[in-house]
This record gives sequence, structure tokens and C-alpha cells, in this order.
Amino acid sequence: MADAPHSRLEAWLRYCEELGLGPFYRDRTRPALPSTPAPASAQTRQPDPGPRPASIPAPVAAAPSLFDVVESVPEDSLERIRADLGDCTRCRLHRSRTKIVFGTGNPRAELVFVGEGPGHDEDQQGEPFVGRAGQLLTQMIEAMGLRRSDVYICNVVKCRPPENRTPERDEIATCAPFLQRQLAVIRPRVIVCLGAVAAQTLLGFHASISRIRGQWYDYRGARLLATYHPAYLLRNPSAKVEVWSDLKQVMAALGLKPPPPRPRQRR
Repeated sequence: MADAPHSRLEAWLRYCEELGLGPFYRDRTRPALPSTPAPASAQTRQPDPGPRPASIPAPVAAAPSLFDVVESVPEDSLERIRADLGDCTRCRLHRSRTKIVFGTGNPRAELVFVGEGPGHDEDQQGEPFVGRAGQLLTQMIEAMGLRRSDVYICNVVKCRPPENRTPERDEIATCAPFLQRQLAVIRPRVIVCLGAVAAQTLLGFHASISRIRGQWYDYRGARLLATYHPAYLLRNPSAKVEVWSDLKQVMAALGLKPPPPRPRQRR
């Protein structure tokens, strides 16, 4: 096998001579070239080839892996989200607001209530659900055997719409990413959407609250249930029976038992 390269070379030289390109000198006494590579010591004595030609690009460092990129991103937090929100002017709602209403409650709550947007009292105090509807929500939470400080409460939009109108689609689209980040940080087991706007925003489809209330949905690993907004209950007290039925489903999902009824005071 070692003579194969030599015989091929001899045949090639003979072919060239037949074409009139020779004759070529052949040194029959010279030993054949070694078929094994030169030792490492000989390789180190080779002259430096100098800089690479311009046509050969220099090696490029390997791109960081996805794991490295994810690890380099700072961990999100409610404080970071609030700082990113800043003195928000991203949509028209900032023009008439008094205060941004970010959210309140337990940052590690298993239960989150999501409303539509701040009202007058919330706009003045900078805290969600502190007006008449908020007082009713507090009663609902306490009826479940919890306190406001046990849950987290927030809204789809952080600024009060003028005259308490329903937030418009572009306003919701601008503010919803902050809500989604809040929920991703809190990682609740159950989300209760108060009203159609909150439910449609998180579920991503349009449906009336009467059609979807009382049913379980999945939201990024959390269980989501929609029910009537407390403001609706103030106008329609008879719907409280349906809301209590919805809240009992939430309690069962969280393993909660309602507190015993308070004894009636004798007159």
C-alpha cells in the first residue's frame, strides 16, 4: 500500500510526457517519502506562516447558550415592575388620573383578585378597591375566612378611566403586560376575575360574564374563575347568591373552610 502514491505519480508523469510536456527527471536512488506524519518536534520547527490572508475570517467566539442568557436576566419582582411602570404616560388615561393604582396585598398570595380599573376613591388613594365596591370585596374575602392582607388585589389598567368608563382596547393592550408580569411574579394558585374586562383580558377571548362565570379555566398554570364585579352587585344584590357559589368553588380549590357564622345579638 505504501507504493500506491508513487505508482500513481509515475503514471501521471508518463501521461504528461506522451503529451509532449516532458521528459521529467526521476531520481531512482532517492528514498520514498515517509507515509507517516513528521514528529511533533519537527512540526514545532516549521516557520511561522505569518498573518492569515484577508479572505480567511478569524474564528468567532461561540454564542452564549439559552441557559446562559436566561441566567443573566435579573429576576423580576413587584418592585421592579412598579419601577418599570414609572410615572406612566403610555396611553391617554394618564391625562386625567391623580395616582397610579398598582396593586396591594400579599406578594406571595395563593389567591389574586383582578378587577377592571380604578374608580374615584382608588384614584385618590392609589390603592385598588377602597370605595363602596371595595368594601363589598373585603366582605367577600372575609366570608371566605381570609383577610385582605392574605390575598393580592389589582386591576387590568392602572389609571382611572374618565367617568369610570370601560377601558378601551388599546388602553388594555398597553397596560396588560404589567398585569401579566405581576401574576408571573406572584404565581397564585387561583385567579378570580371580577367582571368581563378582567376575564377577557387574561383569557384572550370575548364573552359575556354571565356566560363564563363559575367555570374554571387555565391561565399559565393557575386556575382562573370569573365572577361578577362587586360594583355590579351593588346595583344587583340578587346576584350575590351566584357570586357566593363561585367563591365556594375557589375555597374548595384552596382547601379553605368558611368561618362559623357570627351569633346574632339579642335585642
